Amino acid sequence: MGVFGLILVIVVIVSAVFAPIFSTHNPFTMDIANRLAEPSLEHFFGTDQLGRDTYTRVLYGGRVALQVAAIGVSVSLIIGLTLGMIAGYGPRWLDNILLLLFDAVRSFPTIVLALAAVALLGPSLSLVMTIVIITSIPGYARLARTSTLALKNTEFVLAEQSLGASMKRILVIHIMPNVIGPLLILAAMDVPVVVTIEAGLSFLGLGVQPPTASWGTILNEGYLIIRTTPWIVIAGGIPLILTTLGFTFLGESLRDVFDPKLRKGR
Repeated sequence: MGVFGLILVIVVIVSAVFAPIFSTHNPFTMDIANRLAEPSLEHFFGTDQLGRDTYTRVLYGGRVALQVAAIGVSVSLIIGLTLGMIAGYGPRWLDNILLLLFDAVRSFPTIVLALAAVALLGPSLSLVMTIVIITSIPGYARLARTSTLALKNTEFVLAEQSLGASMKRILVIHIMPNVIGPLLILAAMDVPVVVTIEAGLSFLGLGVQPPTASWGTILNEGYLIIRTTPWIVIAGGIPLILTTLGFTFLGESLRDVFDPKLRKGR
């Protein structure tokens, strides 16, 4: 299952990164005379209402999805890891303040917060990434805090303290390597969630704006004519399914690798 997930992840990443090589048409070129064409050797997934090649737009939509996921997950992972370790290792008053902050941010539903932000600032890709980062930080921070609390009073940490090691050295050299594993698993699981959020907001017209290709905008365009031309919705939905399966299977395998109990059971 892990190998299968890794293959799917590699396929999704490679197809997005090398979209200009694998694409057969320009994603923005319109061919009104050939609009809503059925799938063929020339247009693998047919064409949309403006005659644009759906297959090419799916490839370029993957670049948008992975850009949001890569930046959103990595930034929130780094910030959450840092704040979580500080909360778990620092003084009690600081821990309480950070926990209150985490809970306050976590209490806002992601979609509702995104809708409010878009209503105030207008739709944009950078705004989508900002919302993803803000709402994802508490999950990583809480997990890092819990792991740090479990390691705070262990012998090797107390030995470093007795030798006069600074807080920064203890967190970076001794605690972080023991905390990062579960966070990487969570990050792998969060990638399809972030991709789905971006696609959902773009589907509602609140994320990526036309003519930029996105899986969400492709689904939105195909939904309006799904009864007569279902291949557009299918083309936009398949990469979402493959991305979710790939990163979920990969995350499950990473959990088996990083969890000593599961590894011992094998």
